[in-house]
Amino acid sequence: MAKISDNQTNEHCRLDKWLWAARFFKTRSLATAAIETGKVHVENERAKPAKEVKVSQKIHIRTRDFEIEVQVKALSNIRRGAPEAALLFSETQASIKKREQAKLTGEPDFAQRDRGAGRPTKRQLRDIKKFTGGAY
Repeated sequence: MAKISDNQTNEHCRLDKWLWAARFFKTRSLATAAIETGKVHVENERAKPAKEVKVSQKIHIRTRDFEIEVQVKALSNIRRGAPEAALLFSETQASIKKREQAKLTGEPDFAQRDRGAGRPTKRQLRDIKKFTGGAY
């Protein structure tokens, strides 16, 4: 596995830039929006996009697709390839267990419909409304 060279690391790094450089979000504006809406916590506290990230801090990231807690291993303001971005963080053991459990139970896709299944029938809509409490 490659190692991050000294010219790639920085002493100071904004949270939104680090999330973008670590490839959790495609753009900095998406990272900023996630931070501002409370989907990113640093050391179990809400943060602002300009918060300075430090090595060994824990960052909890929650999006529609995944929920992950990582520990910062290195800082970078430059977005590089995925193998180099993976060297910027390490996932915590608790996060790995939680993700594996969610994969086994199928938590994220409990309300998903198969693509091409068409619109729900009237009976299916009633069942969905009964299950979700009336909102569909």
